[in-house]
Amino acid sequence: MKSPYEECLLCPRACASDRTSGETGYCGESSLVRAACACLHFGEEPPITGAGGSGTVFFTGCTLKCGFCQNWQVSRCGEGAVLSEEELARIFLRLQEQGAENVNAVTGTQFAPSILGALSLARSRGLAIPMVWNSSGYETPETVAMLAAEVSFFLPDVKTLDADIARRHFHAADYPEAARAALLAMAEARPLEWDGETPTRGVIVRHLVLPGQLDATREALSWFAENLSGRALLSLMFQYTPIPGQALPAPLDRMVTAEEHGQALAFLEELSIEDGFFQEPVTDSSWLPDFSRAKPFSSDLSRMVWHHAQSVPRP
Repeated sequence: MKSPYEECLLCPRACASDRTSGETGYCGESSLVRAACACLHFGEEPPITGAGGSGTVFFTGCTLKCGFCQNWQVSRCGEGAVLSEEELARIFLRLQEQGAENVNAVTGTQFAPSILGALSLARSRGLAIPMVWNSSGYETPETVAMLAAEVSFFLPDVKTLDADIARRHFHAADYPEAARAALLAMAEARPLEWDGETPTRGVIVRHLVLPGQLDATREALSWFAENLSGRALLSLMFQYTPIPGQALPAPLDRMVTAEEHGQALAFLEELSIEDGFFQEPVTDSSWLPDFSRAKPFSSDLSRMVWHHAQSVPRP
């Protein structure tokens, strides 16, 4: 059977690279899975974090090229180590042993078939916690369908529905079209399920408010209200932080103001969006991860299980 990496169409770039030959796709990766770290993360949305933390695995590479990515060392600079499916399965199992509520694949689209292979192997060895698919929203419906049987929570972004913003800042003018199709496919594949007041399966759509782009925020929230209200939860995020040392054009060179925060929250009321979550604005960059460190996140946010500078945990 032909490998999905041989003529790669896993993301909307459809670059058709033969990643099995060592050639890299637009994502910057070959068919060899790479990841930067795995940790118990306590900063995700409440249904994802739970009591034990989310078992986040940060995969190397990305199908977008966001100039302000907080995980830029991993997404753009290639920080990470090669993992076989066997090794990745062992990391999944170690996350469960350490009390993780789920396995949370962060930016894993470029490795989706291998992640599913590792998950199947881990399931055969006792992995019982659910899978969270944490992505940019830049997916194809075909990849969503590939994932649907294993994913309990889809956790996609809707970064923008403005094609010009997508072209300038994400290097993907087709992002709005692709994200709309992907999010609708996710909501169709994984309807919301509840245990009392707590969602146990479904789609949580994230929108990061960008400084100076409130019109784009309102457009994204309006589309959510019209198309996904009652079918998904919204997570409105205010953690945008300019990366120290990286030049960004105004207004992306500053954080979101208190006035912008208030206006974005007012959109929720205006559009009758009630189910979901929102953040308080951050005030400094101390929370930003540094994946070159053995502990990339602050101790308040995470507990490390594996780092790419270490060997993979033994079974």
